[in-house]
Amino acid sequence: MEKDEKQDSREPVAVLENVTKEYKMGDTIITALKDATHSFYKGELTLILGPSGSGKTTMLSILGSVIYPTSGKVWINGIYINDLKQKRLASLRLNNIGFVFQYFNLIAPLNALENVMYPLLLQGVSKSEASERAGEALEKLRMDDRKKNLPRNLSGGQQQRVAIARALINDPSLILCDEPTASLEQASFDAVMGRLKSLAEEGRSVIVVTHDQRLKAYADNIIYIENGRIADLPEDLK
Repeated sequence: MEKDEKQDSREPVAVLENVTKEYKMGDTIITALKDATHSFYKGELTLILGPSGSGKTTMLSILGSVIYPTSGKVWINGIYINDLKQKRLASLRLNNIGFVFQYFNLIAPLNALENVMYPLLLQGVSKSEASERAGEALEKLRMDDRKKNLPRNLSGGQQQRVAIARALINDPSLILCDEPTASLEQASFDAVMGRLKSLAEEGRSVIVVTHDQRLKAYADNIIYIENGRIADLPEDLK
């Protein structure tokens, strides 16, 4: 990683070096990702594009420290994660990485405010401080008037904004998004992508797996994955 940093004055948040991920299915070895090398920098919004089953979500899961690579090296915020135990990985995720999912993954019995508070409570922050910080996070996404609503009483776009507020509550340097706009109407799409773009401009690294071609207008970089390998972007996607 030191070599990469000397060659580029930008500060990498996540680095993959010759990363491969394989799964054993009976007697068959399935290669989900093969020899992936890439650096993700502060201040940039990166799209990961590719056909279904190409390895996009596998790359996102490795970046999120959810799964280990079969081979290759991974750094998050300068921390070499390959040898970390599960407890240390969980701490890394909680304190350094924000996740935004297609289906929001909000906790149904909790209202919007409580959903956003949840990561802070896991960190041991007091309930009063967590409530104050969560309220401020929702206000930035224009959701403060909905903070007492349960997820089922929010639209898809509103749920996604709550999910983004929750992902940001610990001020992560790396934000990972899996199809965050797939089910959003245009108004909600504009609000969500506008916020994600501003987060990148504020100095975070935002990485988005998507099939949504509308996101290209927001991207600083695009990675194309095909058959588990990083490949050149097809002409029809340029």
